[in-house]
Amino acid sequence: MSDEPLLARLAELVTDAPEGLIDRIAARWVTVGGPVGEMFVAYTDHGIAYVRPAGDDARREFRRRFGRPLLPAPRPPAGLVPALRTGDAGGLRFDLRELTPFQAEVLRAARSIPRGEVRPYSWIARRVNRPGAVRAVGTALATNPVPLLIPCHRVVRSDGSPGRYIFGSDLKQHLLRSENVNLDEMHDLARRGVFYLASDTTGVVCFPSCRHARRIAPAHRRGFRTVAQAAAAGYRPCRHCQPAAEAA
Repeated sequence: MSDEPLLARLAELVTDAPEGLIDRIAARWVTVGGPVGEMFVAYTDHGIAYVRPAGDDARREFRRRFGRPLLPAPRPPAGLVPALRTGDAGGLRFDLRELTPFQAEVLRAARSIPRGEVRPYSWIARRVNRPGAVRAVGTALATNPVPLLIPCHRVVRSDGSPGRYIFGSDLKQHLLRSENVNLDEMHDLARRGVFYLASDTTGVVCFPSCRHARRIAPAHRRGFRTVAQAAAAGYRPCRHCQPAAEAA
């Protein structure tokens, strides 16, 4: 007998439930290996809904937060395991219906940050057209139901320091270093008041973690505190990392 009362009652029906009914009512769950150990992953008919370290606490928190019964799944949903392994979840769908529109928009912006790069909280705030809501962005990221897959760990403070993370700041640094983010270089630049790097050959200014900034030869690097200073010196914002979102 199921330990979920609703599912137990459905099992007592004289006829079979209509196809798909169970998946519209319940969520499926699996445990899979991830970059921070064994993970509990729950998903619904709308997509991945919840990711946390495996254990009874994760199942209890899912039921409390989502109000759905849980059924064990025979196998992970397609694409989940490689997404956790590579940090690229582009092929997955997510169930973000329990979030507010603002929270969901913040997570969609965070999802766009490529592996190996980071963006400041203020970049997210401007991406969601709320430039003054940096603190609210941090709160929204702290409620991320699907960390690792939607990479809120790639959002950092404007001084380049990692900032808080749902699994702890040490683990955040571990994840970023495992993705080859140039944290040490960013910290060194920030101590010197440099938050953007430009190339005097391409005329483009980037965030220091941007793939294009990391290709600039030392002799052709120019550092700036703000995008406005770079623009005044004749540099245009990188189309890939879009630092113009930082301009005051």
